[in-house]
Amino acid sequence: MQTVIQVNKEQLEQITNYYHQFPSNKVPAGALFSVTTGSVTITGYYSGKIMFQGRSVSDEVAKWQTNSSHKSKTTKKTVIGLPADFANWSVLGSDEVGAGAYFGPLTTAAVYVSKENLEWVRALGIADSKTLTDDRMKKIAPQIISKLPHHVVNLMPEKYNQLQPLHNVNQMKAISHNFALGKVLDKIFPTIPQAILIDQFAQQSTYFNYLKKANQQRIIHENVYFTTKGEQYHLSVAAASILARVVELDAMSKLSAEAGIKLPIGAGREVDTVAAELLRRGIDLKHYAKLHFANTKKAERLL
Repeated sequence: MQTVIQVNKEQLEQITNYYHQFPSNKVPAGALFSVTTGSVTITGYYSGKIMFQGRSVSDEVAKWQTNSSHKSKTTKKTVIGLPADFANWSVLGSDEVGAGAYFGPLTTAAVYVSKENLEWVRALGIADSKTLTDDRMKKIAPQIISKLPHHVVNLMPEKYNQLQPLHNVNQMKAISHNFALGKVLDKIFPTIPQAILIDQFAQQSTYFNYLKKANQQRIIHENVYFTTKGEQYHLSVAAASILARVVELDAMSKLSAEAGIKLPIGAGREVDTVAAELLRRGIDLKHYAKLHFANTKKAERLL
């Protein structure tokens, strides 16, 4: 049996990355990859065509098709996303906060939610984590910490400012995600997640290029998926989002206490005013803020 589907460039990258884990066959002319998994051979072409051949084609194609049927020996366009039933998989998810805020850290969290823990996590009421209040997240985070394998990378402003001339913000995000994911994988070993889901902030190819350019010794790449609003697709990302946010809030509280003034989150006019006040007091902003933001110049002008 043979089925061919047509995908776009981004989708082709996602499929290629997924099948990277399987042994490679001889690659035909015009093809990007060719592998055999179980009883199915999958060949991906630069044109965006993906050919499935073998006895269990239907199950394999179903991973990449959404609300569409397919016919044997038929080329068919399809919408690609996460594999079918992804929300019920055992997944290691990651998310970050603070990238757009002048004061405070860049905080990245990774959390593993197994199939067995999905109902427990669902009962926390975090499916739409972006709508939760800070107070609600502060109550949920300790439960996540006590129950689920996790790791947090909290890049405080001084360290952030040291790295920023060498790495742009998205590269620092990529390094943080990769490191946090690796730490959780080590904690749960020999268990292997069915998938890893990163809340997307860059194209997949760009993400991995960031890590290669940063000379990361260990790059997590097997079964890695990327999607925006990842918390809507798996509870692991929702849990990671909450954990990252609460760690960021704790850091902001400590920094505010050190500064003797409440440091606002964000990058608006209130931020400029507070930064100018810190400068007026002779306080070095590098301990509290991401200096490359335009807010630094604005605060200096206000002063």
